[in-house]
Amino acid sequence: MHLRWRSLGIVALGGAAGTALRDVISSLLPADNGVTWAIFWINIAGAFLLGLLLEALAHRGPDEGRRRTLRLLLGTGVLGGFTTYSTLATTTASLLLHGHALTGAGYALLTVLSGAAATAAGLLAAALIRPREVRA
Repeated sequence: MHLRWRSLGIVALGGAAGTALRDVISSLLPADNGVTWAIFWINIAGAFLLGLLLEALAHRGPDEGRRRTLRLLLGTGVLGGFTTYSTLATTTASLLLHGHALTGAGYALLTVLSGAAATAAGLLAAALIRPREVRA
């Protein structure tokens, strides 16, 4: 049972750091006509970094020990706190409810598709930079 509490603590610590970082960045870039572009870019960067992290960790061995701790701290914690699906949903709903259907739908679609592309780019980047095994 102590491992679960330790894992929860690791995720909470990372989540607090990621949330604080998101708050700082989003306060520097104000919304434009109801669209929170800071959150858009935060979500895209987070998707890229999560793809990079998970691919890098997956090729270093099983999800245990330090790799598991890193995944929980950086992936679930920091990047989970850094990115925010709820703000995407709230921004989209607000735009739709205030008569900006095209902007709301476009923002949601652009965010989801860009996030998927960024994740794929992160996976690819990690695969390209990881050391190759030398065959004898």
